[in-house]
Formats: sequence, structure tokens, C-alpha cells
Amino acid sequence: MYQERPSRLAGAVVWTNAPVPGADALPVLPDGCMDLLWNDGRLLVAGPDTRAHVPGGPPTAWAGVRFYPGTAPALLGVPAHTLRDRRVDLADLWPAARVRRLTARVAAAPDPATALEDLALERAAPPDPALRRLVTALAEGRSVAATADALGLGARRLHRRSLDAFGYGPKTLARILRLRRALDLARAGMPYADTAARAGYADQAHLARDVREFTGTTLSGLLLRQR
Repeated sequence: MYQERPSRLAGAVVWTNAPVPGADALPVLPDGCMDLLWNDGRLLVAGPDTRAHVPGGPPTAWAGVRFYPGTAPALLGVPAHTLRDRRVDLADLWPAARVRRLTARVAAAPDPATALEDLALERAAPPDPALRRLVTALAEGRSVAATADALGLGARRLHRRSLDAFGYGPKTLARILRLRRALDLARAGMPYADTAARAGYADQAHLARDVREFTGTTLSGLLLRQR
């Protein structure tokens, strides 16, 4: 069973996911975010996804901190594009001795999710205001070109900063955030054609193509599984 709450770290979410007997693992959909994870006594990092990720192996309990888009790389000390579509051990990014100490600390905590949150709070860097404005603008449906102009960034510079912060360029980020808008509307019961128009797609077929590309299934199939 998946549960989440707002984090004390600005814009982040703390979540847990306990296996439900007989239930299939739900896919993790692209959302522009990165996560610090705890699973089976290990600290891991989930990089930015460009496609749905289905956890492999037997069902196990997970805990995580999902960072606001663009904020995790400063904490981790690595550019996001090096972790795109990957799950890696934190020890692959940080010195092994430090990770052993942190692993022991989380393992001893009564609530691993809160321990992860404390770890993130201790190491979080101040957010980049320009990146936050970029995410806000794209999430509202503004174009990449208009957003770049408003931020005073040229196309190449914006692309480089986006690769480091989000793992992909601003156009891909805009498409992922648009898909998130559409999924929220569809889950709320809005008809698919209206969902496509409200979220900023050319038509319902355009929405269907993006759903298939990013999630590997249809919108109806995705919503049915998530119910």
C-alpha cells in the first residue's frame, strides 16, 4: 500500500510502499523528480525517468523521499543526466564509509522514511530560483521558448542546465509535466477529449501517443491498474 505526506524539505514528498498480498507492482511513472530510497537495508537513488519503471524481484517494503524537480542533483553531487532511467546504490555516488554510516543510521531508526527525510534535510542545498520558476512555468503549460525568454536564458544554456538538473532537456520536461496534468484530470473523471484539451494536447490522439510513449500502455489501461 502506497502512502505519502508532504516533507519538511520544501517541495519534497516522503512516501512508503508496503507490498499488498496478491497485488501486482504498479509502474512508477515519469514525473520530473528523483528519489532517495530505502529498500531491504540499502540506500539507493532513483534517477529521472523517461519511461515507466516497474520494480523487479519479489515484493518488498520501500521508503523514499521524492525531491522537487531539479533539486536532487545539488544534494547528491552528480548531474541528473548521469542517472537518467537508472536505480543505483548511494555507495556508487558517495564514499563507501559515509554510506555505511548512513545505512546504519537509517536501519536503526524507528521510521526509515523519517530518517531519510532527516538525511535529506541535513544535506539539501538552497534551491535555484531560476529552476523553480522554470518548473512552475512549464507545469502551467507555458511554452519552452516563452519560459526561456522570461528567464533570460538562451536555448543552449537552458538545455545544458536542464540536463544537469532534470536529466533531460526542457522540452522533455514540459511533455512529462503535461502528461502529469492530463493524468490528474483523467483520474478525476474528466472525459479523455476534454482532458487532452485542458492539459494542452492538440487532440485526444496526441494524448494517447504520449501516454503510450511514457507509460507503455493506454490511458484506460493505466487508470484501471491504478484503481
